[in-house]
Amino acid sequence: MQVARTLRHFFSTRWGTRRRFTPAVLRRIEAAIAELERRHAGEIRFAIETAFDLPELWDGVTPRARAVNVFGHLGVWDTAGNNGVLIYVLMADRVVEIVADRAIAARVAQADWDAVCRTMEGHYIAGRFAEGSEAGIAGVGALLERHFPGQGGDANEQPDRPVLL
Repeated sequence: MQVARTLRHFFSTRWGTRRRFTPAVLRRIEAAIAELERRHAGEIRFAIETAFDLPELWDGVTPRARAVNVFGHLGVWDTAGNNGVLIYVLMADRVVEIVADRAIAARVAQADWDAVCRTMEGHYIAGRFAEGSEAGIAGVGALLERHFPGQGGDANEQPDRPVLL
C-alpha cells in the first residue's frame, strides 16, 4: 500500500466531489449523453467515485479493476446489442477509465479509449469538470457512432443520469 495514495484517498471527500460535479454539471453530463445516444445504437453510463475505502487500498485495487466492478454492478453489460460503455472517474487518483461491453470492445482499440480518458483527465487537472466530462462523452459518442450507427427508434436501455458512488 502506497502512503501517498492512501493519504489522497483518506483526504478526498464526497463534499469535494460534489463541489466539482455540481447539480448543474451533472445535468450537463446527462444532457450530453441523451443527445449523443440519439445518434448511435450504443449506451453510455457515467460514474464518479470519490475514493476507495481502506480495505480496497490494502488489497491494491486498481482504478481499472474497480471500473470493471462498477460496470457489472450498474448492469452496463445488460444491453441487447452488448454495446454499453462505462465512463468511470476516480477523483482521489485523478484517473478516468472506460470499460466497453464485448461487442464494442471487439471493434474499438484500447488506445482509442485511452485517448478519450487522457483528454478528460487534462480538462479535470485544469479544473474544467463539465467541459472534460462533455469532451469524454463526445469522444465515446464518436466511437460509438462510427461502429454502432443509430438505426432510429433505438431504446434507451441505460439511465443517462450520472451516478455518484
